[in-house]
Amino acid sequence: MNPDHLPSRDLVEGAARAPARAMLRAAGMDDAALARPMVAIVNSWSTVTPCNIHLRALADHARRGIEAAGGTAVDFNTIVVTDGIVMGTKGMRASLMSREVIADSAELAVRGHLLDGVLFLVGCDKTIPAAAMAAARLDLPSVILYGGSIMPGHVRGKAITIQDVFEAVGAHSAGTIDDAELKEVEVAACPGAGACGGQFTANTMALAMTFMGLSPMGLNDLPAVHPGKGKAAEEAGRILVEAVRAGRNARSLITPKSLRNAAVAGTATAGSTNLVLHLLAIAREAGIPESDFNIDLFDEVSRATPVIADLKPGGRFMAPDMAAAGGSPLLGRRLMEAGLIEDIDTVTGETLFAAFGDAPEAAGQEVIVTAAAPIKERGGFGICYGNVAPEGCVVKLAGHGKLRFEGPAKVYEGEEDAFDAVTHGEIEAGDVVIIRGEGPVGGPGMREMLGVTAAIQGRGLGDSVALVTDGRFSGATYGFMVGHISPEAARGGPIGLLRTGDRIVIDVEARVIETDADLAGRAPYPAPAREDVIGAYAKYARLVGSASHGAVTSGL
Repeated sequence: MNPDHLPSRDLVEGAARAPARAMLRAAGMDDAALARPMVAIVNSWSTVTPCNIHLRALADHARRGIEAAGGTAVDFNTIVVTDGIVMGTKGMRASLMSREVIADSAELAVRGHLLDGVLFLVGCDKTIPAAAMAAARLDLPSVILYGGSIMPGHVRGKAITIQDVFEAVGAHSAGTIDDAELKEVEVAACPGAGACGGQFTANTMALAMTFMGLSPMGLNDLPAVHPGKGKAAEEAGRILVEAVRAGRNARSLITPKSLRNAAVAGTATAGSTNLVLHLLAIAREAGIPESDFNIDLFDEVSRATPVIADLKPGGRFMAPDMAAAGGSPLLGRRLMEAGLIEDIDTVTGETLFAAFGDAPEAAGQEVIVTAAAPIKERGGFGICYGNVAPEGCVVKLAGHGKLRFEGPAKVYEGEEDAFDAVTHGEIEAGDVVIIRGEGPVGGPGMREMLGVTAAIQGRGLGDSVALVTDGRFSGATYGFMVGHISPEAARGGPIGLLRTGDRIVIDVEARVIETDADLAGRAPYPAPAREDVIGAYAKYARLVGSASHGAVTSGL
């Protein structure tokens, strides 16, 4: 975009644009408003989820910042599908699909109205990467502001998150807690506005946006109910208008360097494996060739990056604790000092390293340590290949130190069958649970398996069972978990040929996932025909690409 000729000028200037101006006047704009840069506030506000419920109020603050800086704000809303609510149900199939719809809707609203920049207000898991994907497509000045983490709930003096509720379901099925204890956890876990409080997908992706330079340093750290959150939104609006005037477009910030920084930050905090899927998607939307940013980079980064933040699901603390300890600036300074990230430009106009400043550290904090004395020497991801996953898969290492697992397969057609098997005691120590038919096409929608993985933890099998799926994992998942198996079963992947009893070997150090079973002699996977794959679901299944390339639908 040329800052000397903003897109909105083609919308509002000249005699021929009188009809457009007439309608804009009816929406409340006067001559002064029409003369200023016109920018969008794309808001994922919704009353269905605590992650996004407060974003409508934040938009008012953002608008004040935009107007104070000399811009005119135009509001749009987009959808949200909330993983924590729909997890374990058929509704979870809509979650990853919603990422594409959010990106599409933002692109169409902004491009269709010839606007000059975008402030994205985002809350839960898919809204954050969708915002970056839309920013990459539009290549306009763009600021992404995360609504912030929820505060912890408390039960009998213990801080808890939604992760604890899912695990309590497993404990309840094992008979170790009763109905009243389950209800106690359920009622206390989510005390108000904000996204899930551990280093789950929302907080992982919010951190990624900061380390890519699309979110101003520190603003995403503030919890949803922090008294400074409104001021943060106001500041984000001001920064957006400045970026429009300076012509700091999104693709100048979305680069192989910035994406790698985001991967390092996510790895150093043992974040969600969804980071892999989403950063690949953002790279594809920005037109970055696979030779410059691909799935193998995450293995390279994970081997080189220690875990230096002690965060749930595998650690002790939550996102608000990290913010209080020193937040993104302190984490960034530690990564910078260790030579693990590179300096890049950011949307504010200052460089990433300059934004770390002196990075104040809370006295006695235990959340963020140094690379010289890490929590774990190796980061939380592994990328493996083999005759089970010829195009690759993602191993989640958070919460344990294992790099190898070998055992007999127990094969299930979909999440529900596997969940029933876990809750009825069919899974035993040493098993490799195979869940197939849950990939981007086969689901469709690549559901997360938190219900199953949490039930495994709740039954005390977290250290003795592996799980392999062509679906995904929640950021709240921990244990020896292998997801994103590619090709998926519905695309002829060999996971569709596995049988119960096949020996499976997962070796993260050797980057291998394989079986010694004779897969070549087996009949093809009979993909189930489902009558419910219609409308948006059918469209998505036709268009979506492999998880190993980000599961995008744009055809890039």
